[in-house]
Amino acid sequence: MTSASTSGTVTQQAPTAERVAALFADARALHDAALARLDASDIRDAAEKAWCATKRAADGLVLARTGDEPEKASDTTRGLRSLGADEEVRGSMTHYYAAREALHGCCLYRASCELIADTERLIHDTLDYIAEVESLASA
Repeated sequence: MTSASTSGTVTQQAPTAERVAALFADARALHDAALARLDASDIRDAAEKAWCATKRAADGLVLARTGDEPEKASDTTRGLRSLGADEEVRGSMTHYYAAREALHGCCLYRASCELIADTERLIHDTLDYIAEVESLASA
């Protein structure tokens, strides 16, 4: 988060615990929506909602650790990579990259969801990812 001071310079503000918590709450709500879409047999929408949940959780981690909230997925990826010196963060990136490629890229954009069991597993595993990075955000 940034704000302009009276002198016109931009200063960085500490992330608020409320905003970080809101990002994780949004991630959990998106995951719930993904499961509902999966129950309705709409795997493409379920995959996209699970990807959005993954991104929101990653945004929460990046905001908590750096003070900057990513706007675009490329900002999120860059933020996670900047945190990669932390072995636990680096380990959590496996789900992020799998979700970005399989759920967002293949299933949604290319309508290539034919590995149904794998896609469903990634959708379900998103809740574990949310919990993992939420824990890392508070570390």
